[in-house]
Formats: sequence, structure tokens, C-alpha cells
Amino acid sequence: MRIVIIGGHGKVALLATPLLKAAGHEVSSWIRNPAHADEVATAGAVPSVVDVEQLDVSDLTELLVGKDAVLWSAGAGGGDPARTDAVDRDAAIRSIDAAAAAGVGRYVMVSYFGAGPDHGVAPDNSFYVYAEAKAAADTHLAATELAWTILGPSGLTDEPGTGMIEAGEDVTASTVSRADVAGVIAAVIDQPATAGSVINFNCGSTPISNVVAAFAR
Repeated sequence: MRIVIIGGHGKVALLATPLLKAAGHEVSSWIRNPAHADEVATAGAVPSVVDVEQLDVSDLTELLVGKDAVLWSAGAGGGDPARTDAVDRDAAIRSIDAAAAAGVGRYVMVSYFGAGPDHGVAPDNSFYVYAEAKAAADTHLAATELAWTILGPSGLTDEPGTGMIEAGEDVTASTVSRADVAGVIAAVIDQPATAGSVINFNCGSTPISNVVAAFAR
């Protein structure tokens, strides 16, 4: 597949890129800062300087024509509520609309464990703006006819990946390594039958491929 990673310089994206390449996919990574191009290229993607915060749906649609899948792995990084809304909500929604308009078909959203309208984060919590932004983007994606999958990793760590996770309705959030999140991304891309699924997951004791396969429809 021809995959576009939005937010290609993020830690998870940089770990996912070589896995996607090894699986035979063509990977293009969109980055905001041209200084990150070499690092993205070293990971195995073709870097493109695309500031999704500034482009409208029409611009994004042009760039996505001919692609098979979009992976959203971007984020404002917190701290600035206005920018959180601009990136994690508004730009994400525009990218979703652009993917649909361009005929991309497949869209994988990296969200977080427990995201959604019932996220339960109090308005006076500094995380609230981000939770609301992700809820809006995830809800918008789920209402489209795209072959979407939403990934909800729990607290991220830089521990080495184990290739083992846990997921399911009885699982509560804990932690998971960024390396294993990358492994889940690669497995989900190669399992399009997970379309329509929200996969909340932690580190665990079940192989990633088995967990992802259980969400196939």
C-alpha cells in the first residue's frame, strides 16, 4: 500500500516506519519542520514538508490522491489549548475529509486509551482540551465511510517492545511501549478487516498479531 503518515517525525511514527517498509509498503511521511527530513528518510519514509495546521481540505485532498492509507500520528504536544484544537481536532478532521474526498479508503487514527465523548476528564484538568479535541476527531472519523481503525494506546513509555499486548472491554489503562504501539500500527495496516474497530490496549502477554486479529470483522 501507499501510506501517508501525518506526523512522521513523532517517536511512534519513526518506530512504525521501518516496520511498514519491511512489510512492503511505500511510506510518505508528512512533517512540519524541514530539519526533520533526514531522520524521517533514515527511518525509511519519503519526507514531505506539509503543515496540516495551515492547509485546507482541498489542499490536503490534492496531496492524498493516489494514496491507499492514511496514518494520523500527529499532535500539538499539549500546553497550548488553541493549538491543541487547531491540530488535534481541526487539522485531524480536515485530513479525514480529505482522505474521503481523495478516495484513500483506509484511515488509521492513533488516539489514546479511553478517548471519546465519555472520556470523563474534568473541565478543570489540563488534559481536558486534548481529550475534547481527540473525542471530536475520533467521532468525526467513526461517522465516515472510510475503512477506519482507531488505536487507543495507554500511557506511553520508551521501554523496549515485547511484541505482546492486551486489549478488550475488561482491560483498564496502564502503560505500553512506543515500540509496541508501532507494532500494533503495522499489524493493523496489514489487517484491513479491523475497519470499524476501536482498539484500546496496554502491554500484556498476548502477541500483537493475535490481539489485532481478534478485532477483525
